[in-house]
Amino acid sequence: MKRFYKQVTVTPERGILLDARQVKTPLKASLILPTLALAEEVALEWRAQDKDILPHTMPFTGLANAAIDRVAADAQGFAAGLAQYGESELLCYRADSPPDLVARQDLLWNPLLAWARERYDVSFTLVTGVMHQHQPAEALTRLSATISARNPWELAALSPIVTIAGSLIIALAVLERELEADAAFDTAHLDELWQAEQWGEDWMAAETRAAHRKDFSDACRFLRMLDNG
Repeated sequence: MKRFYKQVTVTPERGILLDARQVKTPLKASLILPTLALAEEVALEWRAQDKDILPHTMPFTGLANAAIDRVAADAQGFAAGLAQYGESELLCYRADSPPDLVARQDLLWNPLLAWARERYDVSFTLVTGVMHQHQPAEALTRLSATISARNPWELAALSPIVTIAGSLIIALAVLERELEADAAFDTAHLDELWQAEQWGEDWMAAETRAAHRKDFSDACRFLRMLDNG
């Protein structure tokens, strides 16, 4: 789509106007943001567009559209999909060698499992290798209830965080400010980063990881904007 507007403004209701035209979601709902900080960030994305409107350069707008059009329509069903990641929690799958990798996993992952145990009263079963290990039903039920209690805006942001990390616990640690975005991303990609340290970096893998890091960071920033009135 070609850029058709000159001015972008935020309305008192935290909507976005392109000249005098209200921005709509793909399903034609009014794009009304929950906080002024988030509305300002979305407005910046629209102001930054040049001759063509490029949706892939507008991550906050995309997450807001998802919250309104996709998540709000069935928040409980969406939350249930995210909660399923607890069954295959990344932090539970450990290497049995070499010692350096085992030690690094213990150093970064054990404290997060301890935090989850204290915060949510949940325990996980650890396993070496990649064979699937069923996790305690009680833990999954408690984590599911935690995710289900979140609003559509939080769930929309949590979705890329959970899926990129492959970890429900890391996502919850970001949500509750136990981890910042870069540390959370590196913790989730510990094995991949360790491999790169040992044998060098493949440029395609590096580009893919950089793209994932940006998506992850954008989702984390979106979450923070929900706290800023």
